[in-house]
Amino acid sequence: MHKHPLLIDFPQEITTERLLIRIPQPGDGQSVYNAIQASKPELKKWLPFAQGEQTLEETEINVRKAHIKYLECEDMRMHIFLKETDTFIGSTGLHKPNWEIRKFEIGYWLDTRYCGIGYMTEAVRGLTDFALNILEANRVEICCDELNKESRAVPERLNFNLEGILKNEDKAVDGDELRNTCIYAKTS
Repeated sequence: MHKHPLLIDFPQEITTERLLIRIPQPGDGQSVYNAIQASKPELKKWLPFAQGEQTLEETEINVRKAHIKYLECEDMRMHIFLKETDTFIGSTGLHKPNWEIRKFEIGYWLDTRYCGIGYMTEAVRGLTDFALNILEANRVEICCDELNKESRAVPERLNFNLEGILKNEDKAVDGDELRNTCIYAKTS
């Protein structure tokens, strides 16, 4: 029998070789806002939050809400920083937790100024290990648009199993075109 998630004493940060991955903190809004602005054209193709304009204040409010949701174990968004410089480079997290089954979905985005260096693969590897070993996950999923080759490359590099491609499962976030969703998973 597993403990209630609020009774689990798990860390609010994890580290990898080059990264610090931690719970969102009040005051992170400026860094998140700057990364979104720098990456807007790329993020807009795939992510709902990038569709509209968001103010710095709205971004900070979002960060603070994410902090609360993490503490309540409702959604565990985490911010990614370079260890050496403490530079914010992106976001990941364990989303849609099902604590009874111990199932989580990993989501992620990276500031495009830091793409192509392996940071996201490293972050997702660390987060997957955290979910499987610390949170005792039975299942970790990554769901992404079939056309998002960069996003698909991460679970493929980490040997997640492609369990299926759901046809016409969603609409493109930047339009009405129907899209297919790839479901990748690791199980314990």
